Amino acid sequence: MKPKAFTLIELLVVMAIIAMMLGVLVPSLARAKEQGREVYCQNNLRQMHIAAAVYAENHGGFLPIAYYSVKMPAQRTQYCWDFTECCSGEGVVVQPGLLWQEEMMEKVQQCPSFRGDSNTTANPYTGYNYNTSYIGRGQYEGIVLPVRYHQIRYPAGCAMFGDGQTINGANKFMRSPLPSGTDMNFSGRWGGTQGYRHNQNTNVAWCDGSVESKAELFYGTDADGTSDLLWQYNEQNPQNPIGFLSEDNSAYDLR
Repeated sequence: MKPKAFTLIELLVVMAIIAMMLGVLVPSLARAKEQGREVYCQNNLRQMHIAAAVYAENHGGFLPIAYYSVKMPAQRTQYCWDFTECCSGEGVVVQPGLLWQEEMMEKVQQCPSFRGDSNTTANPYTGYNYNTSYIGRGQYEGIVLPVRYHQIRYPAGCAMFGDGQTINGANKFMRSPLPSGTDMNFSGRWGGTQGYRHNQNTNVAWCDGSVESKAELFYGTDADGTSDLLWQYNEQNPQNPIGFLSEDNSAYDLR
């Protein structure tokens, strides 16, 4: 007896069912893959917090300063929390930054979900930022010295590190949405926002060592156009928005 073959309609039905199943399965697989990168990112942030705690123990309780520079004849050294760059006539030499006390696993500095360049072009890894408004401060801030760990009165609600991302790439200096009192003269707070790139969540390492994935995003309310810039950017990039961790400075301040 001659075996019965599939009709064209039956074949089309099977193909349609397979296409529907793929349509459901592929986004789920993509989300699962991103969840894996999110966990990897959270582990990076935990290691960064541990490094900050060790730094404080070795430096009289002070956390790493966010940035400062030293100029000498024919040489300029930019010290930052993540990388130190020595610029001379022979080129740029990049070394582990203050956070790592010259001992660093460099890929800890790379968020696995960040796609793009660092705003500091010589830095080999990027994607994270450090609370500069309240914790790290720096050379051109209203208060130069970083805080001591014991000055953080509510460490479970004060951000230390996070998924840094801006309109123009990755900036490693986290900024609060409103002036902090120590960065009153800073403008362009959109330069210190967070990237919500893990299935529209952002990872943040709090000062108590916990790491959290947050979905709630804020645009800021200051007068330098930050809100409008973020709104326009996020309208064009709904799957990878950027913003602040809180509407006011409550997720950044020492309380």
